[in-house]
Amino acid sequence: MTDLPRPEAVLFDIGNVLITWQPEARYDELVGRDRREAMFAAVDLHGMNERFDRGENFRDVVHETAEAYPEFRDEILMWHDRWLDLARPPIDRSVRLLRALRAKGVPVFALSNFGIDSFALSESRDTFLKDFDRRYISGHMGVTKPDPRIYEMVEADCGIAPEYLLFTDDKPDNIATAQARGWQTHLFTRPEGWAERLVQAGLLTRDEAA
Repeated sequence: MTDLPRPEAVLFDIGNVLITWQPEARYDELVGRDRREAMFAAVDLHGMNERFDRGENFRDVVHETAEAYPEFRDEILMWHDRWLDLARPPIDRSVRLLRALRAKGVPVFALSNFGIDSFALSESRDTFLKDFDRRYISGHMGVTKPDPRIYEMVEADCGIAPEYLLFTDDKPDNIATAQARGWQTHLFTRPEGWAERLVQAGLLTRDEAA
């Protein structure tokens, strides 16, 4: 890592980096595993989610999908009505790293596939989502990762050269597009690894990253 320039800004994905996003596991708790498996086999719920991640209305998309699959109507509506039960819990150490970077004066941005209304709901509870210097939320931008356009939009808005951006995300495709644009990257698997990467980049000391 020593041959890389010191990053001028750090970008966090949100789902599975700052907030746990495992809707299958949450549905297992809410309706039971058998019912969840049947529903996810019949309905492309992640595809539904991507529609409002691209800017479509959260409630309208979920209700449209629920009406198209009446046998799972009540369960599908939970995606909207019980959003805060699905998008949880926060990943505490990642939140601490976000705050440690800000305390050091390092610009910290969000770059996340997230709907307009679903993000507002999460932000109302997980108030650390207000802590970013800039927030690049796909629903507001009309494009989702890993489309190169969203990365281009980030670069144009922040004015920082790609090689001075350090980005973490849990999805290899999203990381690959960032790498192709010359960004520094870290594939997030656990907050411990991300903490070490921030230390290696010279942004935090080990004590600050603890």
